[in-house]
Amino acid sequence: MTTLPPFPPPAAPGSVDVVLPCLDEAEALPWVLERIPPGWRALVVDNGSTDGSARIAQALGATVVHEARRGFGAACHAGLAAATADIVCFCDCDASLDPADLVPFVHEVRTGGADLVLGRRRPQTRGAWPPHARAGNLALARLLRRRTGLRLHDLGPLRAARREPLLALGLTDRRSGYPLQMVVRAADAGWRIAEHDVPYRPRAGASKVTGTWRGTWQAVRDMSRVLADKGVQA
Repeated sequence: MTTLPPFPPPAAPGSVDVVLPCLDEAEALPWVLERIPPGWRALVVDNGSTDGSARIAQALGATVVHEARRGFGAACHAGLAAATADIVCFCDCDASLDPADLVPFVHEVRTGGADLVLGRRRPQTRGAWPPHARAGNLALARLLRRRTGLRLHDLGPLRAARREPLLALGLTDRRSGYPLQMVVRAADAGWRIAEHDVPYRPRAGASKVTGTWRGTWQAVRDMSRVLADKGVQA
């Protein structure tokens, strides 16, 4: 069950919320929250952490949303539903990506240069992106190009778009396919989608998805199901 504000106020022009799906990220949270740009709001979506992540996030000034249903998509969508800002960003909460890199993304959305801006992960060290995870991402990017015609290279979690249009996409996936479904439905709706390089660092702690072959296979299977859904329309 998701804990949400009962009546979200209208979005303030120029406001930004950053959705941070979180499952046992106590080690990474201080660094991630410190990197949130001034004036932006951090929405940490606790997805059942047992390491005190929610308490740490709250103590560091973040707004905490609780999502009991496990799944990356469930956490991301709970954050989107709780957001009230005009522009909503998404970022992993494991210190592999820097929320400060979202500043030019938001500027591009705000000035009308793009409707959805994605980060193309560029590993900074050899171990930042395991080979099996990179291979799975590459295969899915190729399938995405075939499905939509978009010349994208990555399906990374760092992204920005306006809140109301995102909600209107009617995203339904609540597992690893959520980021891909967002791109597919945005493409079907005729959105202008941009992709920019961002540094990708080794994550803090153990990965729940791409750190193992099993997790990567599950993510690829979830995303392949999204691509196979002929009813995916905006």
